[in-house]
Amino acid sequence: MPKVLVSDKLSETAVQIFRDRGIDVDFMPDLGKDKEKLLELIGQYDGLAIRSATKVTEKVIAAADNLKVIGRAGIGVDNVDREAASKKGIIVMNTPFGNMITTAEHAIAMMFAVARQIPEASASTHAGKWEKSKFMGVELTGKTLGVIGAGNIGGIVCDRARGLKMKVLAYDPFLSEEKAEKMGVQKVELDELLPKADFITLHVPATDQTRGMLNADAIAKMKKGVRIINCARGGLVDEEALAEALKSGHVAGAAFDVFAEEPAKENALFNLPNVVCTPHLGAATTEAQENVALQVAEQMANYLLTGAVENALNMPSVTAEEAKVMGPWIKLADHLGSFTGQMTDEPVKAINILYDGSVSEMNLAALNCAVIAGIMKKANPDVNMVSAPVIAAERGIKISTTNQAKSGAFDGYIKVTVVTEERERSVAGTVFSDGKPRFIQIKGINIDAEIGAHMLYTTNEDVPGIIGALGQTMGKNGVNIANFTLGRSDKGGEAIALLYVDEAVPAEARAALAETGMFRQIKPLAFDVA
Repeated sequence: MPKVLVSDKLSETAVQIFRDRGIDVDFMPDLGKDKEKLLELIGQYDGLAIRSATKVTEKVIAAADNLKVIGRAGIGVDNVDREAASKKGIIVMNTPFGNMITTAEHAIAMMFAVARQIPEASASTHAGKWEKSKFMGVELTGKTLGVIGAGNIGGIVCDRARGLKMKVLAYDPFLSEEKAEKMGVQKVELDELLPKADFITLHVPATDQTRGMLNADAIAKMKKGVRIINCARGGLVDEEALAEALKSGHVAGAAFDVFAEEPAKENALFNLPNVVCTPHLGAATTEAQENVALQVAEQMANYLLTGAVENALNMPSVTAEEAKVMGPWIKLADHLGSFTGQMTDEPVKAINILYDGSVSEMNLAALNCAVIAGIMKKANPDVNMVSAPVIAAERGIKISTTNQAKSGAFDGYIKVTVVTEERERSVAGTVFSDGKPRFIQIKGINIDAEIGAHMLYTTNEDVPGIIGALGQTMGKNGVNIANFTLGRSDKGGEAIALLYVDEAVPAEARAALAETGMFRQIKPLAFDVA
């Protein structure tokens, strides 16, 4: 009989789901706070159900000798070492859709609160004062709301804001013009949104691209009197810069539910006038907590009893029978999607996937999901094979699939083409007999490239000296090359190079390559090869 540990505060109904399904469950809602006790007990369990309090570190995973699945009741898995879990074969699940409405409603509530200075007015009135003139507010009707990130939660905020008769500007690289039109919002670039918005609300994950995106320079571009709401992730806004803008009067107010450091005991925004702060309450409603708890219990029970995988962040949704054959192909599909995703900065309009030969007879739905998830990871690291197609559909991205009989030298291959307003970008790959995925074609140029965790992609005119420039530059910067692949369209035509290196290529090395004037494109790439 499988055994599950619930180490955070999940509802009793969710705990009962495990029992009703015949799973032995220990409910210890405060165990997550006791790291040593968790380390002592974790080896007994097949499953671990958590919220945000339990920190599933590499040390915890190393001690989890029997653990097969970690289920997070909620979307964020910052408290789980996913790389360590993947290496040990432990599935990490989340519940990406259970608290969308709750979080969106909190953002709207925070916008009302800062518009009318409700918390300060309430405190003043409780203190026996009657300061009507002090708390002059502004209406939301007719104002312009800038929404940064128009995905699941941001999309709901857009809908609610339109109901409040606000004009909505949306900045989201993955939002198509067609989808924006259906949503009734205007798609804009960030630099256009900043000076036009009366209110700005963020709904993006914390990534290398989004951390600190609203810094001092961005704040300076905003309209005087703007109000900023962040119920997404801490660190998206430079809190020190925002505090200075609030003090100067350039920013009229702010409402924050998340902070760069949590728990937030001290913060530059605290005790400033017209700054509303809440302790990460975005998902804190009875309905949302019940929904995500029930969902994670069902998902974990299904996996432990039947092998079915749902909402996994590090494993595809395939049956146990399919996994043995499809595993390497799913990994290839993810790599192909990741390559095109990392190479594409503009909004994606369409994804075309070609399956040739033996792979065309496999579970194409799962392979499609792997491709889409790979493409979307750049914008949302928490995307998984279940949520990726939903997110793509919400953003108006058209997915087309073609399967055909064996047509070339390989028994089977996959080709992925991403279509944007500006261009089409394609990459193809196959799985060799050793089970290792390989890139076999980029931009129509044939290659044979092994895929590594860290790679460097360059394009250039086919002229002498390219190999020397790449090799010497990597050597001077202490970067070891594990594999080096070249390809060209024809003599003197366009050429490409793919370097598989032992560590990420530093910015200094890339700058040195650019200074040679020999390269049209220099792009560092990273792949999950665990």
